Amino acid sequence: MSSTNDNTSTLQSYVDSAKGAAQNIVGSVLGTDGDKAEGKAKQQKADAEYDASHATAKLGPITATTSGVTKDHPDRSAGSWNQTVGSAKEAAGGLVGSESLKQSGREQNREGQEQEAAGQVSDLASGTADRVTGTVGSAVAGLTGDRAKQAEYQKQHDTGKTQQRGVEHDISKEAEARKAEAEKKVSE
Repeated sequence: MSSTNDNTSTLQSYVDSAKGAAQNIVGSVLGTDGDKAEGKAKQQKADAEYDASHATAKLGPITATTSGVTKDHPDRSAGSWNQTVGSAKEAAGGLVGSESLKQSGREQNREGQEQEAAGQVSDLASGTADRVTGTVGSAVAGLTGDRAKQAEYQKQHDTGKTQQRGVEHDISKEAEARKAEAEKKVSE
């Protein structure tokens, strides 16, 4: 059984993968090629569902996923801008030999990193709260038969998921950049 809505789910991908693996094993034990093939197909579908549930696109302060589109917390963009300006000041200070400009740039860069991190924490916390509230609310609304409320809570869940994926995307990109920078320093 795969998800009944158009949204992808990491948990559902795990369930589908386990079902596919079980069906594949049954097919292998019983010698039925049809069950083996269907089991493998379910596992491949689960892999694609997992990938889709984590797919994220960023355009400035906007995050888009299969679950929706959200705007980042303002501190994330402002912090990123302060890092850029700080790095430029630091470089300019190095070029003109101004230690105070270099120090000012380092400080602004550090403050920008802190500001961006605070925005990420805010988005992550808000996203988690929205996902939990949306999941519980949707389940309760489903039990009571209130389809309008169920859809509203599902939208809240999806917004939270997109916020979380945006933070995960940014943190992953930052880690990749730091790793590349460290590797570059080692090779020099």
